[in-house]
Amino acid sequence: MAALLNDHELTERIFAHAANRSTDVGAEIWREPVANYRDPARLEAELALMRRTPTPFCPSASLPEPGSYIAREAAGVPIVVARGEDGAVRAFQNVCRHRGMRLADGAGCAKALVCAYHGWTYGLDGALRFVPHGEAGFPDLDKSKHGLKQVHAFEHGGLVFVTQEGAAPGNYFADIPAIIGADQRVYSSGVRETPANWKIALEGFLEGYHIRTTHPESFLPYGFDNLNVVETFGRHARVVFPFKRIEKLRDVAPAQREVSGYVTLVYHIFPNVQVIRLSSHTVMLVLEPTGVGTNNQVAYLLTNRGCGDDALAAAKKDMAFVSQTGAEEDRAMVTAIQRGLSADANDAFTFGRFESAIVHLHKNLAAALEG
Repeated sequence: MAALLNDHELTERIFAHAANRSTDVGAEIWREPVANYRDPARLEAELALMRRTPTPFCPSASLPEPGSYIAREAAGVPIVVARGEDGAVRAFQNVCRHRGMRLADGAGCAKALVCAYHGWTYGLDGALRFVPHGEAGFPDLDKSKHGLKQVHAFEHGGLVFVTQEGAAPGNYFADIPAIIGADQRVYSSGVRETPANWKIALEGFLEGYHIRTTHPESFLPYGFDNLNVVETFGRHARVVFPFKRIEKLRDVAPAQREVSGYVTLVYHIFPNVQVIRLSSHTVMLVLEPTGVGTNNQVAYLLTNRGCGDDALAAAKKDMAFVSQTGAEEDRAMVTAIQRGLSADANDAFTFGRFESAIVHLHKNLAAALEG
């Protein structure tokens, strides 16, 4: 893969754009049919794609010790991931092999997964370990054939990827850099329903063309109007939003420049995951479709460096500013767009050269669905 720009290269490109009042631009215009945001059949095809694509499920840091687990729906299927006693992360359909009861909910730490209905008990490796009154009630039960249905899990770059159908191609992760560092810690997580198609919600993070009009008092005073660096790697992308304070790095020797704290980095991991590194905290955001016009935004919040009191306080302060200002403004826009889908004003949305990361998303989504 082509390497992403290093901090020196990134600052030089940003300085050039600031001087020229320019931004990275794409090579083409893309028209995405509005029907693709409204069609239930299209949504089913997208969910099927998510199930067969290696997709980030959670940060590795959210499974810090043996027995740690996270359970939620992914692409419409109940999934549980757990770190075993051997340190490996495994993923299973979160469904008891007896009567289909879900075994785990939310996050926690346990030595085994126990069905709350009848007590069937599974090890962290998915094997069926115990059936109450098993010999009398199920005399011919072969436990070795009644373990949890396992799906493929793989850790890479600080993320746990899950592939529900098949395994990832051998070179799949070569395109994806390390995104979450080993020194980052999860300090909170949550789910919020958003009344918008998942792609509308995703698109709002992938361009800075809207900063002046959508965020005139929240983000614009600290950043730039329509100044982004956009890089693609495989089917994925990174969009860089610089802060005005990056000018302080002009006086720093190029080899000593670090952009952390001077930019927001938005990584889009195809198809429906973003990792957003802000000044003092990072958000992993999974957009789980729940209908053509709704999605659950599953968020994992991490400190940027370490887990001490100072790092945690800085992360929470940073998150409070973002969530109470710009994030709510973005949410208002995407929900308004969703309401507008009921009109017939547009047969397609037009994404221009300032929105090249969105064009990259839709080109790859269309190709994957056709393939």
